[in-house]
Amino acid sequence: MTTEILDLKEKFTVQGKKVIEIELQAIKALSSRIGKDFNLACELLLSCIQNRGRVVVIGMGKSGHIARKIAATLASTGSPAIFVHPAEASHGDMGMITDNDIAIAISNSGETEEILTILPLIKRLGIPLITLTGNSASTLAKCASVNLDVSVEKEACALGLAPTSSTTATLVMGDAVAIALLDARGFSSEDFAMSHPGGKLGRRLLLKIDDIMHTGKNIPIVSYTATVKEALMEMTRCSLGMTGVIDDEQSLIGLFTDGDLRRAFESNINIHTTKITQVMTKGGKVIEKGLLAAEALRLMETHKINGFFVVDKQRKILGALNMHDLLRQRVL
Repeated sequence: MTTEILDLKEKFTVQGKKVIEIELQAIKALSSRIGKDFNLACELLLSCIQNRGRVVVIGMGKSGHIARKIAATLASTGSPAIFVHPAEASHGDMGMITDNDIAIAISNSGETEEILTILPLIKRLGIPLITLTGNSASTLAKCASVNLDVSVEKEACALGLAPTSSTTATLVMGDAVAIALLDARGFSSEDFAMSHPGGKLGRRLLLKIDDIMHTGKNIPIVSYTATVKEALMEMTRCSLGMTGVIDDEQSLIGLFTDGDLRRAFESNINIHTTKITQVMTKGGKVIEKGLLAAEALRLMETHKINGFFVVDKQRKILGALNMHDLLRQRVL
């Protein structure tokens, strides 16, 4: 490897670390600005949401990309929000904003022409306006109900031209607002899952064992009078790697698993005559209906087992599931 290539790699490393350090400082500077104005902004937003209004986030250019992300974060954390492009708003999209809403306008300079053009219309609606700007003396900041200062000492771009530190600081301030609202509204993990039903998190937080367990004739069950051979045939029929053993009252008294079968063979038993009660695991780990599938998985991992029977208070069997059922549902 030539010296020139080594020098270039070193420059990449130095520059990368420099950018991260500059942006870290920009973020750290925000802490001192979380106070009266931040609290007022959150109070206005919370009041709007509680009155079934929406948060309309507006931004142009790179600030527009940040505005989209902030709107998405608000929406996914339970605060109804939409992004409105200010240029499009001038050509009909102002109809998306109602007098029940609240607006968040983002502009580093605070002088973005497209936003200033629609500012009179926002004011005419009489809705609160929260601004995130890098210039508290700007036109936009002065017209706001409250302005959140997201100014930075310098951009990470060596030319001082490309929005870098400023967009990072704005995004972090937006996250701070969204999470503060989440906490104030008592937004839970289940609420979050309801907004993400198609994702892995949604499955983990919403899917219950009731939805995936085997029921009816698909539950492997034998009587306590059965032989090991009969239990093995029942295990094979249902392909769950186990069968439940019940008494005369139909209550579960034990389990017979693949592991029990291997141990039985090692003892050289006669599977045709040996009773299942002689080789089964007495009692056994069970779960009740309503448990989250993710919790069932955690219990399987904790106890190092591959399946559960689902029972009621009297240990009557309601269903059965194993690790493969959870894998098919992508609970992992």
